[in-house]
This record gives sequence, structure tokens and C-alpha cells, in this order.
Amino acid sequence: MARYNNTRIAPIALILIIVAIAIAALVSLSRAVFFSRQTTTSTQSDTSQSELLNTAADRAVRMTVRGRIVADEDFRSYQITATSSSRTFITTAGYLNTQINRIALGNNIPAYEELVYALNRANLDKGTELSGDQNDTRGICATGRLYRFELLKADQTVKTLWTSTCRGSAGSLDANVTQLASLFTAQIPNAQSLIGKIDL
Repeated sequence: MARYNNTRIAPIALILIIVAIAIAALVSLSRAVFFSRQTTTSTQSDTSQSELLNTAADRAVRMTVRGRIVADEDFRSYQITATSSSRTFITTAGYLNTQINRIALGNNIPAYEELVYALNRANLDKGTELSGDQNDTRGICATGRLYRFELLKADQTVKTLWTSTCRGSAGSLDANVTQLASLFTAQIPNAQSLIGKIDL
């Protein structure tokens, strides 16, 4: 009788051990995947933040706003770029970006530092940059505005995030575009009135 019980218990014990090992393996695997993704996202965010907050002479932040996709004669866009030594506002006409207006102003490190910290607090660095076709903005939001925000180093783009005013074209920006746009336009005196004169 005891021998019968032992032969009956042994397979059950073996099955329980196998199930326990399988559960432990699944838990380990899920933890590894979850924490790996979390670490990668955190690292990307930390890198973006340090790039944004860097006030070295070769660093810049830029916002480009593209208007509705219309005839070449009617197409308008504008761009605001800030560095630790300059602020530039440009309005353009047509798809070849013929300049209509250009304002160039000086800047200083404390002023630039305040801007980039304000942009950081407004979550400019939080979006995840898209790649390939997902990052192709040609034809996006044909009836509205397209906003593109760039972090630059030595005139080379370090990170680009974009969004639009059209539903279904949220893009890669994970922040309040109105807040970010206001921070940029506030860097240029009378920018709002100049923007109002071009039909976006």
C-alpha cells in the first residue's frame, strides 16, 4: 500500500515542480522585458533632457510651423530659432521657402537657459521620435497646421518631434503644442502680429 502511494505521489510532485519552474521562468522573463523597456525609455528621456538643457554655444531649439497645403503662391510657413546668442524669426512664402520677413535678435545664456528649462517643464523632451515613413510629414494635415520642434547641435538635428492640428495626425510630440508654441513666439517681440499677417 505504501509503495502504491509513493508511485502515485512521485508523478504529482514532479508535475508540481515543473509547473513551479515554468511560473518562475515566466515571471523572470516578464520582469526582464518590462524593466528593459522601462530602462530604455528612461535612458532616452534622460538623453533628450540633457540635450535640451545644454546651453553650449553650438546648441539651439527650433520651431517650424507649416500652413495649409495650397497653391504655391498661397503657401505660408514660419520658423523661430533660439540659441544662447541669437533669436531668429523667419516667415516664408511658397514651397521653396522664399523669405517674406526676417528678424534677427541677440540673446544671452541666462535667457536661453530660462527658455530651455521652460520647454523642458512643458515636456518637449518627452516625445519619442518616429522613424521611416512614420516620420515623413509630407502631406500631413493638408487643411491645418503642422508643428515641428527640433533640438540642434552644430546645425545638425539631434531630435525632431512633430504634431498637427488635424485629427488622426498626432505625430510624435507628447506635449501641449499650444504651450510650446507660445514659449517660442514669446521670444520674438511682435511675433504674434507678424504671424497674423500671413495666411496659414
